[in-house]
Amino acid sequence: MNKFNIAVVQMRSTESKEDNLKKIEKFILEAVEKKADLISFPENVNYSGNDFESEELDGKTYQLFSRLASEKKVYIHGGSISEENGTKRPYNTTMFFDRKGNMISKYRKLHMFDVDISDGPAYRESDSKTPGNEIVTVDTDLCKMGLSICYDIRFPELYRILALNGAKVIFTPANFVMNTGKDHWESILRARAIENTVYIVAAGQTGQQPEYIAYGKSLIIDPWGDVIAKSSDKEGVIVAEIDLDYLDKVRSQVPSLNNRRGDVYELKVKNS
Repeated sequence: MNKFNIAVVQMRSTESKEDNLKKIEKFILEAVEKKADLISFPENVNYSGNDFESEELDGKTYQLFSRLASEKKVYIHGGSISEENGTKRPYNTTMFFDRKGNMISKYRKLHMFDVDISDGPAYRESDSKTPGNEIVTVDTDLCKMGLSICYDIRFPELYRILALNGAKVIFTPANFVMNTGKDHWESILRARAIENTVYIVAAGQTGQQPEYIAYGKSLIIDPWGDVIAKSSDKEGVIVAEIDLDYLDKVRSQVPSLNNRRGDVYELKVKNS
């Protein structure tokens, strides 16, 4: 399939998992009405609060995504949840479901958001989360796709590896803070799209969170770096067409992936 539609859901998740799950279902139904083939959600999709309530990977959020993916025959990229791992520091995990409701891949956030922003939050994600140790692509009948989460966008080597591994669409669910979002969010995401000639799909949280305001402004960016869909600061669903023929055209015009100097340098992925 050379053309397909991706929907991005922008949410303001709260401390009520029950309310968040109801909202997830509502937005999936809305995205299906808008003819989405794949639906993408933001980071912390099922809970946003101070306690980081974790759940087993096959818990209520998994069950909801699986059921609706199967019923509506759509792919679902589940943003991220806090995945229980038997410690006080759960994983920050993405789940990816096929049209039959099977979880065909998962990704655990690699890079922890440990920052001290002037006039903004001081935050150490590593105090509350355990980082993953795998780089993940997903094979679908749409195309191969790559997975990342939020702070990962500041590490271009991850995106380059995903692109070299065949990803044509890369997901970046996020809960970006306002202080950095207003200056960095769109600029970095457009750079990741341009330098790897890929589509970037970035679903964000929006509005008041327990300790900060989430930036919102969810985006879908094409391989030329153009923003082809963008949210406001409100909750809702945006949809854009992914055109793989256009991606191939851009790669033929600016073949930066092929022009890399592999005889001089290389990226290596350590065994996990």
